[in-house]
Amino acid sequence: MRLLIIEDNQDLAANLGEYLEERGHILDAAADGLTGLHLAVTQPYDVIVLDLVLPGLDGVSLCRKLRAEAGLETPVLMLTARDAIEDRVIGLDAGADDYLIKPFSLRELEARLRALVRRAEGRGQRQRLAVADLVFDTATLRVTRAGREIELPPIPMRILEVLMRRSPRVVSRADLEAHIWGDSPPDSDALRTHLHVLRGLIDPAGSRPLLHTLRGRGYRLAAEDALPA
Repeated sequence: MRLLIIEDNQDLAANLGEYLEERGHILDAAADGLTGLHLAVTQPYDVIVLDLVLPGLDGVSLCRKLRAEAGLETPVLMLTARDAIEDRVIGLDAGADDYLIKPFSLRELEARLRALVRRAEGRGQRQRLAVADLVFDTATLRVTRAGREIELPPIPMRILEVLMRRSPRVVSRADLEAHIWGDSPPDSDALRTHLHVLRGLIDPAGSRPLLHTLRGRGYRLAAEDALPA
């Protein structure tokens, strides 16, 4: 899993990071709400761990912005030291998917995160993905652009699905490789080759380009008019 931890308690954030990284997960961290919001909307994550009380922007307000303003569906696990039912209800109503009351077991935290990701993947696999006039039916594996059917090899198709699910966010090279090959990416520049094949098929000559390379950052699938200024 690729995780974003938004927690201002340095000791707790360090404990979470050490435990989860030892378990093979990839982590980014933010110590305040505004930094966390920026990371959440510009980087792809499988799940977000969000503290309720944060400097700059509290967890409830941040979660509302993710859902209502950014339209982000990334699962959110909220952490709180408050055990009142009202506090939990406020967090869930703001868009959090689950919550844990401090102190908590790190094993339970990881189990809940895995459950949230499985739930999200289950929902996502039933989706009909669309970016501009590019459509991917994940049930039938049929890809079309402007109504024209496109035959994709298996790996470019998997890359396309990741990029479409994250659109219009940037997906890093490392994240793409992890999704396609897990912990054993090939030594050669295989990803670049598969992306070249994918671009040639979904962005034929004369069409509006959808697959964008951001040097040093990664790749993004989006129409130009949907890209942030």
